[in-house]
Amino acid sequence: MNPGLSRGDLLAALTVVIIWGLNFVVMKVALTAVSPMMLGALRFAMASLPLLWIVSRPRASWRFIVSYGLLQGLGQFGLLFTALHFGMPSGLASTVLQAQVLFTVLLAVPVLGERTRMHHGVGLLMAAAGLALIAASHGSGPRDMTLLGFVLTLAAALSWAGSNLLVRLMGRSATPVDPLHFIVWSSAVSVLPFLAIAAALDGVDASWRSLASMGAREWGAVGYLSLLATLVGYSLWMRLLQRHPAGRIAPFSLLVPVVGLWAGSFFLSERLTHAQWAGVACVLAGLLVNQFGSAFGPAPLSGREA
Repeated sequence: MNPGLSRGDLLAALTVVIIWGLNFVVMKVALTAVSPMMLGALRFAMASLPLLWIVSRPRASWRFIVSYGLLQGLGQFGLLFTALHFGMPSGLASTVLQAQVLFTVLLAVPVLGERTRMHHGVGLLMAAAGLALIAASHGSGPRDMTLLGFVLTLAAALSWAGSNLLVRLMGRSATPVDPLHFIVWSSAVSVLPFLAIAAALDGVDASWRSLASMGAREWGAVGYLSLLATLVGYSLWMRLLQRHPAGRIAPFSLLVPVVGLWAGSFFLSERLTHAQWAGVACVLAGLLVNQFGSAFGPAPLSGREA
């Protein structure tokens, strides 16, 4: 029988929620100075290169390290930074990105052979309806959510789901993997691809000029993204998943949009329309059903025990 969360584990989970909830506003700040691809390069370079020489390579195969680095780096954050750059509000981004939970459930059936239950289907439909409401509320005003930003955020959520599956596959190995070591080495994978894409899209000269124009505020934002959101956040989260069942830890991610929506409103004066609030409510309700609906519908629909 698994023990409940200790005070230390509970504090760690809430710390991650706050760090990741504020994360989206900080991204917006950093993107005022540099392009999405250059921000990705800076974030993962600062999170990996200073530690790469003192942190030993994790006991995982290169295919896991490289695949996770590309999915979580270029996939999740490259797409998310681009979405924020093209008009995705930070608060809505924090909500739409949680579609990764539903994508993970859907992909786990064919990839991992995990089974789905009735409440997963109900939660998926509710969240899909919420996402449709959010998508339909896009506009062209300076503070409106763009359809491109919404689609890119959904693609980022799909990439996050892919990295979740990689972690589950890696967890089936008998060899334990140190979370900090894994995050440092996998973060280094996407640095050069980010730089190459930034040079191709923005030009080398423009990229260097943007770096030179960064002040203390923007460098502080990059430091937050690399040290707190990446190293501290993901290391704590992976460690919690190693110590406790996923069903006990995953619900804490539902609090991230709550912090993200508050932060976007408080720091960036973002305001949601009635349709967007209804969509947010449907998405969060669908995620709640996905996490806790097993108490009401235990019968499996498909698949087998993982």
